[in-house]
Amino acid sequence: MKRARIWWRLGTILLGTGTLLVAFVAFQLWGTALYTDHAQSNLRKQVGHEIGRSSLPLAALKSARPGVDPKGSGLPAVATSVAPTTAAPAVGQPIGLIAIPKLGLDDALVEGTGEAQLQGGPGHYQGTALPGQAGNAAIAGHRTTFAAPFYDLNELSKGDPIFVLTKQGLFRYDVSSSEIVSPNDNAVLDAATTPELTLTTCNPRYSASQRLVVVAFLDTTTKPGTSVHPPVDPPRTPVQASSNSVAGGFRGGDVLPAVLWGIAVLAGALVLRLVGRRLPRVFRWASYVVGVPLLLLALFVCFEHVSLALPASF
Repeated sequence: MKRARIWWRLGTILLGTGTLLVAFVAFQLWGTALYTDHAQSNLRKQVGHEIGRSSLPLAALKSARPGVDPKGSGLPAVATSVAPTTAAPAVGQPIGLIAIPKLGLDDALVEGTGEAQLQGGPGHYQGTALPGQAGNAAIAGHRTTFAAPFYDLNELSKGDPIFVLTKQGLFRYDVSSSEIVSPNDNAVLDAATTPELTLTTCNPRYSASQRLVVVAFLDTTTKPGTSVHPPVDPPRTPVQASSNSVAGGFRGGDVLPAVLWGIAVLAGALVLRLVGRRLPRVFRWASYVVGVPLLLLALFVCFEHVSLALPASF
């Protein structure tokens, strides 16, 4: 009898652990999109207040060229020159909007590539040029979690347009190339003498063993065959690998909140079980109706902090 009880308890623990692991994977693949949607909503409100637009009309942008006002869109004409160099906003603040018509992407762009920023949407690497300005403007985005803005980044091919709208105007970049690099290859973030855009994300999907890098050049002319990459201002200082590595490591400062929330969830489950066993049957279901949603909410917050504590992966 004792042996059977031990096996039953062991089986219960294993089943519970397996269920939590499955739930965490499901949270990473689908539940994280809820967080990103909320963060994007807030970022879009800020962008709308600052530049008068909270989204971009993808259909109107497909054929937009420098000097041409996308008809019926209310957008400014695509910039015909490189924008002056300005200071980047604070980490976590929006920069503008990024749109890739071929991928159906229309997201608010945030400053910073820490996990907290990338969970809100595509993030701009600190220290690289701002979009539309001279130099290499580098942007990272998740590929399989947190709404996966760069899920189909591999489908971009030479000549595909990428648009960025900032306070300085609407800029069009044309894809030039794509490559697979090591997660620790920071050369893709180096300063450049031409205005270009570098997009990075994990590769293959559901893995962070490599990085997919797409490079595009700023299109500033309507004349076919004309060179379109004149440097205007001196390029910014190259990004330091120690602070902006293409790959990330464990964030020790985020481990404690994850542990505390895990303890809170476990304690809540034990309390709910004890209360449910002690209450009369007529009140037992009432305790579950109230307690289970609260427990799931706490588990959601716990998973969020666990995601923050895990190594950064795009």
